[in-house]
Amino acid sequence: MESRNFLRFLFIFLSVSLVLFFTWVHLPYVPQPNSTTDLLDCSTNSPWCTSKNRFRPINKPSTADNILEKPPNPKHHNHESDTPHHPLDPLTISEINKVRTILKSHTLFKSSSPCAFHSIVLEEPDKTLVLKWKKGDSMLPRKAAVVARVAGKSYVLTVDISTGEVAVQETGSRSGYPTMTIEDMTSSTWAPLSNADFNRTIIERGVDLQDLACLPISLGWFGENEENRRLIKVQCYSMKGTANFYMRPIEGLTVLLDMDSKEVVEISDKGKDIPIPKAANTDYRYSVQEINPEMMFVNPISIEQPKGPSFTVEDEHLVKWANWEFHLKPDPRAGVIISRAKVRDPDSGEMRNVMYKGYTSELFVPYMDPTDAWYFKTYMDAGEYGFGLQAMPLDPLNDCPRNAYYMDGVFAAGDGTPYVRSHMVCVFESYAGDIGWRHSESPITGMEIREVRPKVTLVARMAASVANYDYIVDWEFQTDGLIRIKVGLSGILMVKGTSYVNTNQVPGQQNLYGTLLSENVIGVVHDHYVTFYLDMDIDGSDNSFVKVNIQKQRTSPGESPRRSYLKAIRNVAKTEKDAQIQLKLYDPSEFHVVNPMKRTRVGNPVGYKLVPGGTAASLLDHDDPPQKRGAFTNNQIWVTPYNQSEQWAGGLFAYQSQGEDTLAVWSERDRPIENKDIVLWYTLGFHHVPCQEDFPIMPTVSSSFDLKPVNFFESNPILRIPPNVEKDLPVCKPAASA
Repeated sequence: MESRNFLRFLFIFLSVSLVLFFTWVHLPYVPQPNSTTDLLDCSTNSPWCTSKNRFRPINKPSTADNILEKPPNPKHHNHESDTPHHPLDPLTISEINKVRTILKSHTLFKSSSPCAFHSIVLEEPDKTLVLKWKKGDSMLPRKAAVVARVAGKSYVLTVDISTGEVAVQETGSRSGYPTMTIEDMTSSTWAPLSNADFNRTIIERGVDLQDLACLPISLGWFGENEENRRLIKVQCYSMKGTANFYMRPIEGLTVLLDMDSKEVVEISDKGKDIPIPKAANTDYRYSVQEINPEMMFVNPISIEQPKGPSFTVEDEHLVKWANWEFHLKPDPRAGVIISRAKVRDPDSGEMRNVMYKGYTSELFVPYMDPTDAWYFKTYMDAGEYGFGLQAMPLDPLNDCPRNAYYMDGVFAAGDGTPYVRSHMVCVFESYAGDIGWRHSESPITGMEIREVRPKVTLVARMAASVANYDYIVDWEFQTDGLIRIKVGLSGILMVKGTSYVNTNQVPGQQNLYGTLLSENVIGVVHDHYVTFYLDMDIDGSDNSFVKVNIQKQRTSPGESPRRSYLKAIRNVAKTEKDAQIQLKLYDPSEFHVVNPMKRTRVGNPVGYKLVPGGTAASLLDHDDPPQKRGAFTNNQIWVTPYNQSEQWAGGLFAYQSQGEDTLAVWSERDRPIENKDIVLWYTLGFHHVPCQEDFPIMPTVSSSFDLKPVNFFESNPILRIPPNVEKDLPVCKPAASA
């Protein structure tokens, strides 16, 4: 009885600890995080940061005058009274509660069978209706898209919030399961503790049960043995002596668990001879660092806006800034969704459509270690874990600058109860000293001209901590019409325990599958692929994809002193297979999405081009089970006709799927895409060979790609933007000279 009570206490303790861990915001590992006491308040009423043409302090204020005014913390919004103002606004708390009430009375949920809601989100209205809707019109019918599991079966339902009608959709014969709930993940981590063999193994490894930390690891799909059961693998670490338990793996110990029954199916322990790495030098928190006094640190820095931000957020989700307007909302699977992105034409003044919808569709992270405890680590972070579910509250002054606007996510728990993920997204203006455009005339012209414009951009940011890894996703809007999508990778490596403490101990031919980072610690080689869904609507929905091949041409004998030159050859993609693109350095191309029915005054079709970045490509065999599931990374670019059911590159049910419902499968239909409503898909790729600088926590590495106007405007759209002038900028005195 006492042992049972102890285990019950341990279950509760670990569950609470894990929930707290997954919602904990880690400060970045920098010399020192910014704090409000280190930064000047450049509001117009601050005596220490003034505009030259306004006022200067006459007398130095006393301490009582609050020299360094702390800006208010991001406001906590009361979502209880939220109402939708736009057809694409996310479900409110009251709407989620109503959906939950409606479903409780539905016959599917009336039985005593176990059930869980894996997703309750807005079912977006038909695109044609949204495009016609204008502010002031009646709100389009509000519906919820629900993914649920009842008695071991998956269901997709549509709930009409106004009428209470419920439609159960056919899920078909597709394999796989819905995205895990947070409850799935937390309960799976403590379930092995009910198994005596597991507890015995942990103790034999020299780990006290109270120091145990376990992680739920999706297992992909590798054959018939894993079918017809929702399975998960659990691996554990020692928390003793450090917050960074990831650096202390209990190597080789893997528990196979039935996620529904919480039954331990199998325990594999093939690492008894591998020591648990020491905790020394693994903790990344600033409070425990030993600071070398001889190191020169950067002083606190902040971009000040004496007149306040230039952007506004109307009705909680409609962002307006400079010449841009777009709808922004958090999403439990995608993270953030950008919709109805429009840019103002500088000549006509009209708002022109650029993109109907853009978001992170899937993240595929395969590790390159084929051994027993590692081969299955081939994560799909959106479809398996929920990219937005893993988004952490952003840290003011460090994740986002002072004048950022914060947006919360309102999501549904596994039982349908709504909850708020606070400060999940931030919006802010960014200026890094970059140049928008410039030209200076040479003295030989006799013209004294120097024209320069600063580049100020608007950023919408989220950061997801998918267990050890942190992803920072930025949607950056520029005044010249460019949209830059940037992904940053930080956080903590998933490492492997080893008996080696130095590379000189490793036999010459042995494959470590990674890099020895510290004593008994290997950083395993892995890839990251981030696939984006981009429903481009260039001045309307009917667009075409154009591959502009840049080809070498030879001159004819006697034609020119030149022997060769480059020529741009335009090829309009007729069908999907024409638009399956693998990037090649020595076969360069540009990739345009154009509106063939609308042309500039000189006859060019208006368009945007995709400018690739982060071009790492998957090298796995196409018949390798993980690559079958991740076949959407076989090409960097795909183009498909718009289909509301084709949103997730890894399939609607990605967990344990076999890869029969992916972007690669849809595209093989080879449907017509010329002058159609089309969707552009792009995958950012990263190969990561770990190095010692990634220990114990990684400096951020990032890459981006651009959506850039190409013949969209008649001329330079930021020609009329004014330059900065000294009288409009604040004068901030350093604290030491105050």
